[in-house]
Amino acid sequence: MGQNPAMRRVVCTELGPPEKLIVEEGDDLEPRPGQVVVAVRAAGVNFVDGLFISGGYQIKPPLPFTPGSEIAGEVVAAADDVESLRVGDPVFAMCGLGGYAEQVAISALQAVPMPPALDYGQAATFVQSYCTALFALRERAGLIVGETVLVLGAGGGVGLATIDVAKALGATVLAAASSPSKLAAASAARADHVIDYSYESVKDRARELTGGDGVDVVLDPIGGDQADPSLRALRLFGRYVVIGFASGTIPRLPLNQVLLRNRSIIGVDWGAWSMQQPGANNELVSELLAMISDGVLSPARPTTYGLEDAGRALDDLLHRRVVGKVALVP
Repeated sequence: MGQNPAMRRVVCTELGPPEKLIVEEGDDLEPRPGQVVVAVRAAGVNFVDGLFISGGYQIKPPLPFTPGSEIAGEVVAAADDVESLRVGDPVFAMCGLGGYAEQVAISALQAVPMPPALDYGQAATFVQSYCTALFALRERAGLIVGETVLVLGAGGGVGLATIDVAKALGATVLAAASSPSKLAAASAARADHVIDYSYESVKDRARELTGGDGVDVVLDPIGGDQADPSLRALRLFGRYVVIGFASGTIPRLPLNQVLLRNRSIIGVDWGAWSMQQPGANNELVSELLAMISDGVLSPARPTTYGLEDAGRALDDLLHRRVVGKVALVP
């Protein structure tokens, strides 16, 4: 190490809430064959990270481990057999685990050159949200130009990405959230109308805004109390798209409401699909990058925290105290 400062990383040593995370120091990383070492400039903080550290995810890594699956930074070392990247190249990557750190060693095949249109914070936080949004709207819901989409949890990372993608696909967007700051973010993301479900009925307001017909697609990353009224806001042949349960409650939906108007409930698990279909997922990411470079999509900059505040950052995200995406800046 010499005079170089020790490399810091966040470590989960026991399963539990975010406050149990600690910061440890260790030696700088060395690349193995086929790898590069990236100096992390930003690490995305995601809902799934909370599941990993609590033991609530289907994949359970052995303890201790460093959470974090999205990173952006600069290549600081490359194995002798790596020809596609050089020291100093800005890249982003989905790294599986290990992202909450000052350095990450990854396969050179995982590292994607960072487009000029994105800064480190944006590059470290757009992949999961935007891939989920495009996969959900186009591949699963079959969104058609001119249809109307109701986005729940519209002030969160997936919600804002969904607004951006839905507008790019030619939809009218109704954005529903629970606070003025989240609704302001949804409006900035080009939502056509906003609904404050802290005091408004999602069903009644959505129907009012659509001339009584209802919406074509509901995209729900939160679950909880808003699921039932949002299902009832669907028009004939409407599609209810299940993304996740950020509210902490998995809703029980009345299936008679699905039957009555020939509605559909559609599940979305982009993460599993991306692992099963890596080639198709690479095409999805490439398409998103092209849309970003062309100015069709505009990922929002994240709220940032220091590496030492990883526990607080994740707790704020899990309890929906922040607007949009969250990143750690080592």
